[in-house]
Amino acid sequence: MTVVDVTVPIRDAMTVYRGNPPVRIRPAMTLSKDGVNLSELCLGSHTGTHVDAPSHFIRGGAGADRLALDRFIGPAWVADLRRVKDGITADDLRKARIPAGSRRVLLRTSNSRWWHPARAFRTDFVYLAPDGADWIVERGIDLVGIDYLSIEGYGIRGAPTHKRLLGAGIPILEGLDLFKVRSGRWQMAALPLRIVNGDAGLTRAVLWAR
Repeated sequence: MTVVDVTVPIRDAMTVYRGNPPVRIRPAMTLSKDGVNLSELCLGSHTGTHVDAPSHFIRGGAGADRLALDRFIGPAWVADLRRVKDGITADDLRKARIPAGSRRVLLRTSNSRWWHPARAFRTDFVYLAPDGADWIVERGIDLVGIDYLSIEGYGIRGAPTHKRLLGAGIPILEGLDLFKVRSGRWQMAALPLRIVNGDAGLTRAVLWAR
């Protein structure tokens, strides 16, 4: 079995969404001085590959520690949407031939190329349009993921895509690297950290073929 790591590496001063806390990784203890290496990590909850919990936008919504773990383990469909230039619409999703009954859908777009090599934050990333979010909700999908730091278009007011998905209890897996992943059926594991009342959970996401 070959496991494909689709997680964006966490490193000092890495790319983050504009306005988010910068990532700082510093030695708190060292082998030469203290006999052990121990690092201090300062970073935002939406750094790199992470899961947005409903509490990110929904008052009273579940935090990362209360998400059902079975949503993050099992079959996933990687949909090829690399030809989409702006917002992924319901029509785009219909044309992507996502099988009926898919529980987890990962949106592979042209965004993934920006991880190879990593670039400064881009505002012109491909995102999920509000009617695309409606399409996801109406089909009873348990989880949706995308290959950039937000599923919402940059500068879109009111966060309609986030609110539609999270309001329906659908966690959002953001910051994936799907650059080397073919479209089609995979098995997935992408468990968020168990942060009490967390608006998000940093995630190690992997795929493998059966």
